[in-house]
Amino acid sequence: MLTSDLSSFLCPTRIHLGIGSHTQLANVLKSFQSDRVFITVDRALLASDFYRRIEAILAAQNIQTASFSDIEADPSDTTVERAFATCLQHQATAILAVGGGSTMDVAKAVGILATNGGRIHDYEGIEKFKHRPLPRIAIPTTAGTGSEVSGSCVISDTTRQLKMSIRHASMNPADVAILDPLALTTMPAHVAAHSGMDAFVHAFESYISRQSNLMTDALNLHAMELIAGNIRSFVADRSRLDAGLKMLCGSALAGMAFGQTGLGNVHCMARFVGAFFHLSHGLSNALCLPHVAAFNMNAALEKYGRVARAMEYRVDGLSRLDAARTAVTAISELCADLAIPPRLRDAGVTEDRFEEMAGLCAEANYNRWNPRHTTSADFLELFRKAH
Repeated sequence: MLTSDLSSFLCPTRIHLGIGSHTQLANVLKSFQSDRVFITVDRALLASDFYRRIEAILAAQNIQTASFSDIEADPSDTTVERAFATCLQHQATAILAVGGGSTMDVAKAVGILATNGGRIHDYEGIEKFKHRPLPRIAIPTTAGTGSEVSGSCVISDTTRQLKMSIRHASMNPADVAILDPLALTTMPAHVAAHSGMDAFVHAFESYISRQSNLMTDALNLHAMELIAGNIRSFVADRSRLDAGLKMLCGSALAGMAFGQTGLGNVHCMARFVGAFFHLSHGLSNALCLPHVAAFNMNAALEKYGRVARAMEYRVDGLSRLDAARTAVTAISELCADLAIPPRLRDAGVTEDRFEEMAGLCAEANYNRWNPRHTTSADFLELFRKAH
């Protein structure tokens, strides 16, 4: 980005953060003046101590609730329809999401439909809905998607077998986000690793995006520092509340940025890897990351050097090229340390759909954001190298 370029930055979400910050939920609900709340919640959390604390707060405030927990990874349009029906029947005036990215995306989609009508398909693209969604509170229980503060909502279209991106920088983020590491303690290690790598990819791709600016650069560099510096210890022990809080903050910082800068080839490729081979979004990103990082390096040498430094690798005295290569090495070593499979084939991905996937990647036009122009032939070669 040239310093003379015009750009903007917006974060409409109020954030409460810290150990025990979930107790702020009572005050948030009072500010919304809502006594009927629709809850989207990860099924695995229903019996957890943390969710019981949330239920106790709601009960103490005499809040009438209806919950929906039948939410799969990469939630579908049919899931959104069923959740919306529950919300309508309850006549909810606010929505609470307690869970990971899928749970928060369902909450976003339901909030949009509640005030805009129609089907969620009607709003695929950028700023396709006009009316502010129902008020939403998000309590993330994974440190990964940053959905609580991002302007993006991803829902799977079961007819086309593709993921729809519904984007609105000012109206899609939650009104309030509560970042409490107590919500992370029961997360399995592999989920912590995959979601954490998703957060890192958000920061990395947003940082090297063609649409980055000085504000997003600052957010993304600090996000990478927080994530790379804490993800190993966090995955090893989710009861490390200090590491958990830093992971949540890193994820949120990246979430504030990537909805405004766009993402790159990692997300473009992972979008179809996940859709066609039913892998989680975080794992799909992590599998593609080292190969795309090497591909994009020459288009962002100086920034890659800063990435290496943010990941605590020594680059002082190195040439720009060697510093950039250090970043690629740092990324590969991080994936290895977190037991990310080194190849797509190791995660069950087969080659038979690569040509179709490469064509879809080219059509998706992530060249708006990716620092290196990428053709269908380039994507095909990337898939083959990653395999």
